[in-house]
Amino acid sequence: MSAILAIDQGTTGTTALVLGADGALLGRAYRPVGQHFPEPGWVEHDPEELLRTTVEAGRAALAEAGERPVALGLTNQRETVVLWDRRTLAPVAPAIVWQDRRTAGRCRELREAGREPDVRARTGLVLDPYFSATKLEWLLRDPELRRRAGRGELAAGTVDAWLVARLTGGREHATDPTNASRTLLWDLDRRDWSEDLLHLFGVPIELLPRVVPSSGVIGETDAGHFGTAMPIAGLAGDQQAALFGQGCTGAGESKNTYGTGAFLLVQAGAVRPGAVAGVLVTAACGPGGGPSYALEGSVFIAGAAVQWLRDGLGLVRSADETEALAREVADTGGVHFVPAFVGLGTPHWEPEARGTITGITRGTTRAHLVRAALEAMAHSTADLLGAMAGAAGLEVPALRVDGGAAANDWLLQFQADVLGIPIERPALVETTALGAAFLAGIGVGHWREPADVLGSIGRARFEPRLGGAERERLRAGWHRAVAAALHWARQPG
Repeated sequence: MSAILAIDQGTTGTTALVLGADGALLGRAYRPVGQHFPEPGWVEHDPEELLRTTVEAGRAALAEAGERPVALGLTNQRETVVLWDRRTLAPVAPAIVWQDRRTAGRCRELREAGREPDVRARTGLVLDPYFSATKLEWLLRDPELRRRAGRGELAAGTVDAWLVARLTGGREHATDPTNASRTLLWDLDRRDWSEDLLHLFGVPIELLPRVVPSSGVIGETDAGHFGTAMPIAGLAGDQQAALFGQGCTGAGESKNTYGTGAFLLVQAGAVRPGAVAGVLVTAACGPGGGPSYALEGSVFIAGAAVQWLRDGLGLVRSADETEALAREVADTGGVHFVPAFVGLGTPHWEPEARGTITGITRGTTRAHLVRAALEAMAHSTADLLGAMAGAAGLEVPALRVDGGAAANDWLLQFQADVLGIPIERPALVETTALGAAFLAGIGVGHWREPADVLGSIGRARFEPRLGGAERERLRAGWHRAVAAALHWARQPG
């Protein structure tokens, strides 16, 4: 039986899946990834660790599967930037992670100079340190690195391009439209790097990878990595891969991924949708992995809030405990937790916001704080969908969900309650890796589209139970807490 290896290189870990020709899960492995915080608001990775965990997870999944892979699909944390030496393939600096806020001042400077309308028209994005361009600009402030870049000695890209370069021994330097569209350097309409934006951010085009289709053979891995050479036949940023893995290839179909952050995408089809205030437009994968567009909203901190409760405060030993703790209390006791550790994303886009907890009393327990963290994920998702559906006139009959926190039944029921629509969770919640597998399988002729496989994967469904008045009361409390976080961020000093 032929098999597809899919690698999901994420912010806190790397997951590998092996799927059979019938879509059956044959092997799975996971390796954690460390994050580094050298200064407040700075978040970095060791690029070599990203590669090492990719190879280790892939080998372990293949060993469990006992199958020889015919193709590799890669999906990755988006916006994170790596800069490396073209000849030695060694990184010349730490990877700057999408969560990093060190370029908030530069983004503010560009906004104040009136550059955001043009940037948004070209890229579908806003000027925020979340995206790649100002990170790369910051790395190139080093005069020696800038000189080396100008001489063509360096290469840069998002994590997919880094992994492709290393896995192919430097023979390929490539990315796909879904990742390129997250850099602030790619023109959505022209579907190419923008000379004007490269000039604005001072990025030599020689640094950047070629942009290839999301599905199709790009190059071949060196045999030493996974024990056999194989074609890399699928590339996509993690959220677009999850959209594809959920089978959302038709206009209006939507998914939310609860990971380190939370990301809601609504498939828009082959025509670029009009601008919606506070909402991004991004490249996506349509039927067969071809080009399409999506509306996207982003919550920077979702599951990472639970990680903080675990690692920072010691309130839980594992994320698995949160469901039982949330059920211990009838409500949050008036506590609201806005986990804006690295700013607020859609629809607020306030990089200066920081984490805020309101309503604490002597009666507040760890169960109340844990429940408030889970409720924050659901409320933030409701904010995203409201910004998209309301302004764009979209009808979303149900929301498909995935990611680590989607295993929490209490969270999904609360999500259905605050949205007022059903929530659907697939039996295999690792849809990010599943999307990469689909793209690779289509790229080598295994399948034609996700529907060829998804019919065999079951779904759980959560129906809303709350009345409209109670839903409005819960939403009003959340919005009051968000307003407090925004007020603090926007005060002078």
